[in-house]
Amino acid sequence: MPKVIIPIATGFEEIEAITVVDILRRAGIEVVMASLRDEHVMGAHGIEITTNAFLDNCNADAFDMIVLPGGLPGATNLAADLRVQTMLQAFDARHKPIAAICAAPLALKTAGVLKNSYTCYPSFEVTIDHQGYKSDVDVVRDANITTSKGPRTAMVFAIALVEILLSKEASEKLQKDLLLTA
Repeated sequence: MPKVIIPIATGFEEIEAITVVDILRRAGIEVVMASLRDEHVMGAHGIEITTNAFLDNCNADAFDMIVLPGGLPGATNLAADLRVQTMLQAFDARHKPIAAICAAPLALKTAGVLKNSYTCYPSFEVTIDHQGYKSDVDVVRDANITTSKGPRTAMVFAIALVEILLSKEASEKLQKDLLLTA
């Protein structure tokens, strides 16, 4: 079974984090929510979650994918954390899947792993300041990097991650179970 790490920073976007965790777990994928500092982490909209690991206790080699939720200041907190940067670089060096949504591609840029094409929360591409921004698609895949726009696209983003980790058939079945397709 694939194993995914989701670093959770104060100010994370709740819809993006929880939707990804929920959909990946429904697909039978093991998900570890790893806190940067405290076991309980407050989201951007006042929803507190309890993580199940500390980032300091997680080894990049134990995971098949890393997913960064957006939100502010969550994404800037991820971008500023050297442990997150090191983990992103380790994943990229091994060509392991990396995913980021909303403002979180900023952390990919900071780590030097953002590829040529990406998407993010509309207008945040100015802050990211990286060529290749795609405004006309909800999910962009470029090499081992997958990015998405934000809360509205969290479900299709998570479904795309299921396809990467498992298969197109698994993602299609999940879409049908979630009533996303007929």
